[in-house]
Amino acid sequence: MKQKEIVTLQRSLLPDTEGLLNQQVEMEGKSSAYYLSMASWCHMMGYANAAKYLYTHADEERMHMMKIFQYINEAGGHAIQPEITGVRHNFNSLREVFELILEHEIKVTKSINSIVDHAFSVKDFATFSFMQWYVTEQREEETMSRRALELFEIIGVEGVGLWTIDQELGKLHAAAATGE
Repeated sequence: MKQKEIVTLQRSLLPDTEGLLNQQVEMEGKSSAYYLSMASWCHMMGYANAAKYLYTHADEERMHMMKIFQYINEAGGHAIQPEITGVRHNFNSLREVFELILEHEIKVTKSINSIVDHAFSVKDFATFSFMQWYVTEQREEETMSRRALELFEIIGVEGVGLWTIDQELGKLHAAAATGE
């Protein structure tokens, strides 16, 4: 007996919204790969706490990607696994890593805001509501990125400065993990 294919005929997710969400899936996937690459570089350079911070951050970004991925499919859309290419593997300094992180997080915030604005304008209140978690999360991510970068200004990189910054990044990582 031939098995019948199951097809969902109705969908609540508009094609435009699905496209924007799939673009965000790609952005979150690239974020994860980017932070993983940064973590590896930090590990190789002896910045153990920075590496730990970034390994954890890479996992979080993948979780963000998966959350949107599943939402798209549950809303009747088709989530697309992004192709991840062009990930940078070498950096000039620990400071550069954290400057790039802040710059990247600001881009992610703008992208999230764009999706929220779109969802509101087309009265897709389910997606609007779903994305509120990301709005809050991005504020936290930008704040953490700014704080990490401030360490370079406060401590400086001379003498034991980089070692001290790495220690402080470990504390920042621990505080983020416990929600303090």
